[in-house]
Amino acid sequence: MSPKPRGEYPGASPCGHSPGHHEETAMHDHRQLGRELGLFDTDPLIGAGLPYWLPDGAAIRHTLEEYIRGAERRAGYRHVYSPVLGKRELYEISGHWAHYSDDMFPPMDLGGEQFVLRPSLCPHHAVIFRSRAHSYRELPLRMAELGGMYRSELSGVLGGLTRVRAIQLNDAHIFCTLDQVAQEARGALEMIRRAYEALGITPSRYRLSLPGPGGKYVAAPEKWERSTALLTEVLDGSGLPYEAAEGEAAFYGPKIDVQVTDGAGREFTLSTVQVDFHQPERFGLRYIGADGAKHRPVMIHRSIIGSVERAVAHLIEEHGGAFPAWLAPTQVAVLPISDAELPNADAFARRCAEAGLRAEVRGPASGTLGARIREARLVPYQAVIGAKEAVDDRVALRLRDGRRLEPLPSQDVLARIGALVDTHSTEVWDQAAAA
Repeated sequence: MSPKPRGEYPGASPCGHSPGHHEETAMHDHRQLGRELGLFDTDPLIGAGLPYWLPDGAAIRHTLEEYIRGAERRAGYRHVYSPVLGKRELYEISGHWAHYSDDMFPPMDLGGEQFVLRPSLCPHHAVIFRSRAHSYRELPLRMAELGGMYRSELSGVLGGLTRVRAIQLNDAHIFCTLDQVAQEARGALEMIRRAYEALGITPSRYRLSLPGPGGKYVAAPEKWERSTALLTEVLDGSGLPYEAAEGEAAFYGPKIDVQVTDGAGREFTLSTVQVDFHQPERFGLRYIGADGAKHRPVMIHRSIIGSVERAVAHLIEEHGGAFPAWLAPTQVAVLPISDAELPNADAFARRCAEAGLRAEVRGPASGTLGARIREARLVPYQAVIGAKEAVDDRVALRLRDGRRLEPLPSQDVLARIGALVDTHSTEVWDQAAAA
């Protein structure tokens, strides 16, 4: 995926929030809340625009990345790794050097050659595709990577996770025939819809981003017209309301941008689908058709959650730290009423870990039961274990939304929570299963 214009790289739902959640969202600032919750931080010694992730933030990031990788595998994508450096010549061929060099870090001279921190993954993926011969029977070939890219943002515009210099991008490129473009673009939009549903995100609008006057765009009118027609067909066929916006296209082609709005009312791009005729030509990409002749593939750039940094920033603000249970850094807070129940609490926490759940024991040394419950208010599940529960291997479950359940066998609790987490549900409890 090619970088976006400044500020546009593609870095409310029933998630068990309290009734005032959406009114409170406008007050959430991910920079403040992320630090209060111990998710991420910065240090001037590391540098501006280069946040580091603390354990709870890393848990969220890892879980989000694994969700994306799993969704991509199920959709037929193959994952690759590519270097974060490339020779300047690579980006001259792709067009990034001519159209985007102002946003790239300066070249580094190594052994008489110039290397650049990459501003995009798409040139690398084009080279990977070119490295092997391909038949039309292999198309569409879907190539995905969660990879780093870099942007020389000015210090004055950096902020938290939304504007950073080192970006971890959920990127993919589909190499396909012209006849396959519309179906592949529709499939990408469906993946975005499902991801937003699991994350509890509501798009504010869909935008067909077109070139505008005065911008740095590839001069290929016929390719622009064809790309725009294909994306318009996809949007019209999907029934999604959308708006055309001039001046928002990538330098090589138009794109569908999925826009979201933060608590302060600021809109930004989170996800994107782009059609590119330019780079396949620049890199000389070919496949062998049914007629035995060489043909040029079309390259679709697609990102489900855009930059991991920007996605997590939006999730912090959207949910106020009360993340969907499958994404929460701590999913189960185990609360023994007294020291006598500590062995049972530790055993239950170990069973949670064996079931793939992130659990933490918060014993009496941390305060009264009431204080520990208040401290764990953002945790989806609070498993209270008293003397009666310890004897019967049960837990009294308190849900984040305030509901209290009758003591249940611990194995049932693990199975029900696990089922909700495994399906990436935004509900904290399955009433049908509980009935």
